[in-house]
Amino acid sequence: MGITIKVVVLSLFISSLLFAVVSSASNDGLVRIGLKKQKLDPNNRLAARLESENREALIKKYGFGNNLGASEETDIVALKNYMDAQYYGEIGVGTPPQKFTVIFDTGSSNLWVPSSKCYFSVACFLHSKYKASASSTYKKNGKSASIQYGTGAISGFFSNDHVQVGELVVKDQEFIEATKEPGITFVAAKFDGILGLGFQEISVGNAVPVWDNMVKQGLIKDPVFSFWLNRKVGDEAGGEIVFGGVDPSHFKGKHTYVPVTQKGYWQFDMGDVLIGNKPTGYCAGGCSAIADSGTSLLAGPTTVVAMINQAIGASGVVSQECKAVVQQYGQTIIDLLISEAKPQKICSQMGLCTFNGAHGVSKGIESVVDESNGKSSGIRDAMCPACEMAVVWMQNQLKQNQTQDRILNYVNELCDRMPSPMGESGVDCGSLSSMPTVSFTIGGKVFDLAPEEYILKVGEGPQAQCISGFTALDVPPPRGPLWILGDVFMGRYHTVFDSGKLRVGFAEAA
Repeated sequence: MGITIKVVVLSLFISSLLFAVVSSASNDGLVRIGLKKQKLDPNNRLAARLESENREALIKKYGFGNNLGASEETDIVALKNYMDAQYYGEIGVGTPPQKFTVIFDTGSSNLWVPSSKCYFSVACFLHSKYKASASSTYKKNGKSASIQYGTGAISGFFSNDHVQVGELVVKDQEFIEATKEPGITFVAAKFDGILGLGFQEISVGNAVPVWDNMVKQGLIKDPVFSFWLNRKVGDEAGGEIVFGGVDPSHFKGKHTYVPVTQKGYWQFDMGDVLIGNKPTGYCAGGCSAIADSGTSLLAGPTTVVAMINQAIGASGVVSQECKAVVQQYGQTIIDLLISEAKPQKICSQMGLCTFNGAHGVSKGIESVVDESNGKSSGIRDAMCPACEMAVVWMQNQLKQNQTQDRILNYVNELCDRMPSPMGESGVDCGSLSSMPTVSFTIGGKVFDLAPEEYILKVGEGPQAQCISGFTALDVPPPRGPLWILGDVFMGRYHTVFDSGKLRVGFAEAA
């Protein structure tokens, strides 16, 4: 029976130019894998839009969204669409090595490549395929596997063979031969497969990840790998992954380390998000974050992304539920906040939510979780998350000593700039100089992102379009609130993944 792992999709648009790849083992005991780099390309925006049409259904199916219940079993996994991946490297599978271009993805844990037995998927005809009969070290496994993405499942079966990463050879590695690759993503992709660098806890079929086998087989110096992603426009070098430690030339100063809080993903605790050096307050009590090399985006709670959208002038969509809450309950929320009512209880006090001991949840949640009882949640249930967002926004403005009229106007503006479910938020390329810095608090240190670092430029010249690097993703407690820090963040900050000490480190990239 196939084993399924659930992946929720983020979206954007990309593709085109690949640069040279270099892999080497040096006399310092480190193994370096050069990365290929591709530019954002407006021609792939249509494909990205088509992929993201499934986003809303996936959010409902897998339990993401403010009006859905918290579940310990909620599957986060990569939370991405590989349309937005820009950095790839080369590996070899088998003896002699059969070459494949893969995404080194810290947001998943399996290795998969297309199989020569993939007969009916267009994507397989456009990419390198693994041929078991051409390898002297192949071992039959045969266990079936399936990885669920937005447009269908990557399906196939497990095999065992040697895997070459740089000059290292990992012996008897269990991997997936993909025999079905549906969807536009894998047709348009410049990569052949995925090499997951997450923990075994989220591995399909409980397969031991390539990285774990590197460590177990004594192939690397220290149980540490690190990413340097080159974000300089025009540079040929895409970046470098270093297995076995860090390269001092890749960063400045010292790393700030935080412990991994939940094995599976490289997940850690983070503090508040700041816009223009002013706290948003949403993560002041703590949020979780995942360092994810498999996506270019920064994904986070709608509440904060809407605030960022408003601050940078990003396009969005109008939320009628949000505007209804402001019109009907805005003044009451302000009055309750001024009277020092507990913010997390305000929406339940007004009858829009049910307080569960930690936060408000939709009163109609039972109809979302168990549709068999015949209840419908309707628009009122959508007003619960809208109310909770309004409370955070108003609390933020009250701390800045804004007038009540200004607060209501500000929240109405946010209602007009809610993140699009399609994942796109366009901005004016000529306004970058006036946009604020957006900052993340990690390990007590503030990590800044300038506009030119969080805005993605698609195309060149007068036809260029600028897209916000922020997209909305709501993961309910206890797994959330959650941020996904992708290449936009990892490009600015050199990132160290230390599986020996179970920690993640960030330092300014060189």
